[in-house]
Amino acid sequence: MRTIEVVDPGALATVQDLGRPGLASLGVGVSGAADTRSLRLANRLVGNGEGLAAVEVTFGGLTIRARTDLLVAVTGAPCPILLDGAPQGLNAPIALPADTELRLLAPPVGLRSYVAFRGGIDIEPVLGSRSCDVMADLGPPPLAVGTVLPVGAPPLRFPAVDVAPVPAPSADDIVLRIVPGPRSEWFTTEALDLLTTSAFVVTSESNRVGMRLDGPELVRRRTEELPSEGMVSGALQVPPAGRPTLFLADHPVTGGYPVVGVVVTDDIPAAAQARPGQCLRFRVPADSPSQLGDSS
Repeated sequence: MRTIEVVDPGALATVQDLGRPGLASLGVGVSGAADTRSLRLANRLVGNGEGLAAVEVTFGGLTIRARTDLLVAVTGAPCPILLDGAPQGLNAPIALPADTELRLLAPPVGLRSYVAFRGGIDIEPVLGSRSCDVMADLGPPPLAVGTVLPVGAPPLRFPAVDVAPVPAPSADDIVLRIVPGPRSEWFTTEALDLLTTSAFVVTSESNRVGMRLDGPELVRRRTEELPSEGMVSGALQVPPAGRPTLFLADHPVTGGYPVVGVVVTDDIPAAAQARPGQCLRFRVPADSPSQLGDSS
């Protein structure tokens, strides 16, 4: 059997694929990789289908031991990669012989790295996905010392790419495009202006569920209670304190606070690489159907 053993999971390492879409009506969130772009790339580099399960690593620290010969690729946050102490390349296939150890150090920028194995992580799916949902406690638990993961049979197609020229995550302020609403009218015009002209700092109270942001208070014009509504990844929900929370992969399926805007899908991978202390800035695209500042 093709397997890997976890020697050290680091701060947090989980199995992730593209999640469980279509089950929100049953109270089940999508989950899946926080940075789907990096997951898809890692799978392509080893010849897998884009949605196969891989390991999502938060801020490096993962060490695994191959029990059989494997082909792997590491993408996302550019952590230094060591194979039995020898440096390896990011965004490229890496031959991992049996009884060798692959170690990921802390990345200088970005937050989440992805380790894909040719054949994919072949654990039993739960509700159609192998993803670990840390909020719902659904799917496989986070990796721990001694965890053994089976790797599936390699696909027939062999990877044809030596290296993918992918830019590293930004160490500067990250600009995210947002679509206004669905509850932007609950906020004052001044609050809406602040949202698109101010920097919001990612706090340490952040994880796969979402990022709590610190910055200017977004004052509401309406203060009554709002019935719970469906949530999506990228939603900017604003609790009574006026500081927004940006929801990520393991977000709840409903929420009782107004959502002032939603980050466009293509920008969510960049948001998923933001580290505590980094600043986010929000912009409304010129071709957006409505503008935040139009509320009165």
